[in-house]
Amino acid sequence: MPHPLRSIVLLGALAATLPLACTAQQSPVPAPAAVPVAAQAVTPPAATPIVTGLPDFSQLVKQVGPAVVNISAETTPRRTRGGGPQLPDGFEELFRHFGMPMPGAPGGAGPQRGGTSLGSGFVISDDGYVLTNFHVIDGADKVTVTLSDRREFEAEVVGSDEQYDVAVLKIKADGLRWLRAGRSTSVEPGQWVVAIGSPFGLDHSVTAGIVSAVGRSNPYSGQQYVPFIQTDVAINRGNSGGPLLNTSGEVVGINSQIFSNSGGFMGVSFAIPIDLAMSAVEQIKTTGKVSRGMLGVNLQPMTSETARAIGLPDNQGAMVASVQPGSAAEKAGIERMDVIRSFNGIAIKDVSDLPPIVGALAPGSKAQLEVFRNGKLRSINVVIGGDESAAAATPRNSSPGAPAKQVPGSNALGLTGRDLAPAQRRQMDLGDDEGVLLAQVESDAAREAGLRPGDVVVAVGRDSVGSPAELDRRLSTAKPGDTVMLLVQRGGSSQFIAVTVPKR
Repeated sequence: MPHPLRSIVLLGALAATLPLACTAQQSPVPAPAAVPVAAQAVTPPAATPIVTGLPDFSQLVKQVGPAVVNISAETTPRRTRGGGPQLPDGFEELFRHFGMPMPGAPGGAGPQRGGTSLGSGFVISDDGYVLTNFHVIDGADKVTVTLSDRREFEAEVVGSDEQYDVAVLKIKADGLRWLRAGRSTSVEPGQWVVAIGSPFGLDHSVTAGIVSAVGRSNPYSGQQYVPFIQTDVAINRGNSGGPLLNTSGEVVGINSQIFSNSGGFMGVSFAIPIDLAMSAVEQIKTTGKVSRGMLGVNLQPMTSETARAIGLPDNQGAMVASVQPGSAAEKAGIERMDVIRSFNGIAIKDVSDLPPIVGALAPGSKAQLEVFRNGKLRSINVVIGGDESAAAATPRNSSPGAPAKQVPGSNALGLTGRDLAPAQRRQMDLGDDEGVLLAQVESDAAREAGLRPGDVVVAVGRDSVGSPAELDRRLSTAKPGDTVMLLVQRGGSSQFIAVTVPKR
């Protein structure tokens, strides 16, 4: 079947012969003398290259190319829900690739229909194990692997992991060419890298570029545990799952996503580090699943306002907004409003730095954190938990309901609170002495900071508040110009909001 997006544009070349330029007073040119036949047969010397020193990847491609495969994932036609638009074959993979909701699908969980998505992969052992992306084979009823010599094999999906976006396949073949894994931790910005894959179904297309950044988070992917390698290598639909190679022909990453406003390549591509992927491969082959280390905290980024409020000299680190009951963090004594500054000696500069480091550890591992609390740095030892022990309950995104009582506020931030009924606290997973519903937000400073009616104030700083009177009392010591930290629950999640008391 022709590829739905493939088009061929023929560019014509126009050749013209023009006379040589000459001056106004040009002397007649005498006829050339007869040249011996032997002299006419002399080959002119080869031209000297104008540009030298550029890399030539041809030998690399010849050596590693046979280990790169094409992957076809077929889905059996199913009855669609809601009569959504029918998309051409392969477009489902495009929407998954960019993390976009399917057209006509409420909430992004759209109707599925039959079709085939194309992707790439590579052989990781001579006995037929193949590595690719989870999103390439997600939901497929049949997966076909095509080798470079055009042999086709129906693949068994050994296992996969959505968070790391990896899938391990197995084909019944031996003596295969396979790719060696390099060390993604040694990858640095500016290094040359090569991608081989099947963009738009064009098998074994080779592109090259440089590493743009490492340890990059991609907020649009939903993969908080992956420190992506960012490159400017041309990656398009169909490249997903293919290898990103260093100049030694070793795999340093799996091409996974692109960032684009148009749907086409724009110079920003993301690859999953091979160290992370191979760790997942070993777990899948051994246990059938991937287990990640968990702390059991909800984090929020630092800002200059929150740093000033708690006395930090900069806004680096990850602030703990809440600690999950029974988690490794709670057992170790981590508290809300702690700022995690380092983990096992690795500096935490941004909130996105922490999850990949923790997730890479096996449950039961011991670690040391440095946290900022009450103006001081302190070390905390923690035994890392697993997915099962630290998984938080799904937040309830529900309305607090009718208030029990409204009490006019008399505090420096102009906040008017309402009492919460016991049933409302249980619904929001709050303690018996936690939570004040904001009925009115009267000061410009509070509104500009982001507070709004309907928010539930859980704590002022580290101190819980459970009534409007207690909220007023906690705020009574705040002076004009002071910055106050309020722990606010909104839409099922909690975060600290820094509000500066306005000067009179």
